[in-house]
Amino acid sequence: MMKGCNFHILKGTHVSIALLTLSFVALMLWAWEKNPLLTSLLLAQQSFRLPSSEFLEGAPNNSSVSRSHNEHTEEVNKSVLTKEEKRAGEHHNASSPTTSITTFTSEVKDNDADELSSKNADCNYAKGRWVSDSRRPFYSGFGCKRWLSGMWACRLTQRTDFSFEEYRWQPKNCKMSEFERFAFLRRMQDKTIAFIGDSLGRQQFQSMMCMASGGKESPEVEDVAREYGLVKPRGAKRPDGWVYRFPNTNTTILYYWSASLSDLEPINSTDPASDVAMHLDRPPAFLRRFLHRFDVLVLNTGHHWNRGKLTANRWVMHVNGKPNDNKELEDIRNAKSFTVHSFVRWLDSQLLSHPRLKAFFRTISPRHFRNGDWNTGGSCSNTVPLTGGSVVLQDESSDKVVESAVRGTKVKILDITAISELRDEAHMSNYSIRPNQGINDCLHWCLPGVPDTWNELLIAQI
Repeated sequence: MMKGCNFHILKGTHVSIALLTLSFVALMLWAWEKNPLLTSLLLAQQSFRLPSSEFLEGAPNNSSVSRSHNEHTEEVNKSVLTKEEKRAGEHHNASSPTTSITTFTSEVKDNDADELSSKNADCNYAKGRWVSDSRRPFYSGFGCKRWLSGMWACRLTQRTDFSFEEYRWQPKNCKMSEFERFAFLRRMQDKTIAFIGDSLGRQQFQSMMCMASGGKESPEVEDVAREYGLVKPRGAKRPDGWVYRFPNTNTTILYYWSASLSDLEPINSTDPASDVAMHLDRPPAFLRRFLHRFDVLVLNTGHHWNRGKLTANRWVMHVNGKPNDNKELEDIRNAKSFTVHSFVRWLDSQLLSHPRLKAFFRTISPRHFRNGDWNTGGSCSNTVPLTGGSVVLQDESSDKVVESAVRGTKVKILDITAISELRDEAHMSNYSIRPNQGINDCLHWCLPGVPDTWNELLIAQI
């Protein structure tokens, strides 16, 4: 009897709870119909409650830090814009190595929203302005010793002002994502980037290696130069090029020295002192052999096109397989133009057979010698950024030869001449590990520096 009584009591209790629940729900529905704002406010309040896992422990105030989605611990260069603080004349002490930066200052104005249009209407990467940006540089000038030549590492010299490192190029009407090395390597997975050109091309290659490695030692990066036959010949100062591979993404970055982009062939292969045939209408044998392995090709030439270089290197101009007899090509400027146009025509014809290859011809890097040349007392002693202005407004390239050669072809122009012309303070100048009395280098750039920007523009157009 007691068991039956208890059963009815429990059953009655359950029914009562169910009725109370239904009554509460009906009351809430009635309240929502009468005043939906109440429910909206409740939902809004909940939406602003973030779980603690949304925040990064140890993040500095007034800044945001984002982490890479792969397992790397390096901080990605994504932060919140703060007020304008840096000005062009600021100086930085060489005793303070560059470290990873998570917040930055920029001189970007409100009207940059138009310049960063996602539609990229009328985008011209060579047209825009230099702006101060404390996120720069991407790597430390004290590091990257595996790839950065000491002769171009200005942080290792007597120079004390490094404000030139903290500028970026803002193209007009172009959306250009911030460089992040892990994202770049993932994007270049299973691909090969080849730089072929003179010592300025080598600087761009070294810049790319430092950017891709973050300037870190990176012992996992493999030297694969032997795959391309690039070993230092006996008695030579250096090999004809370098090749490195990032194994995690199978990304290969290569440099091959070809100052004139002409095929060079000893006239007498048995005589070490033989003159060298400089075939103006034939691309280098290295490029013809390995073109099929490249996914991105960056070419340049320019500063070796002078009579002194040709004489010193014993280069003898050849056309159609024989010594040149065209009087017009005796003018070095005409010979250079002829070679660049011939090269681009050949490369354009090859792109049909290599549809995945993206080819770029970089325009000439400007010299800034004042009051003489490199061997006659010329110098570039200015250390204040952008004293000649910060804006490029012209639509055409300052390098008419390259601009003319690529027009109407599938070879793209990497136009860096006018934007680099504004950066006379960023050269090696008279600074070096072992100073050469009275000799200034107003051709090559300090690294980190301007060639990093060339690579940013390259990556944006790949």
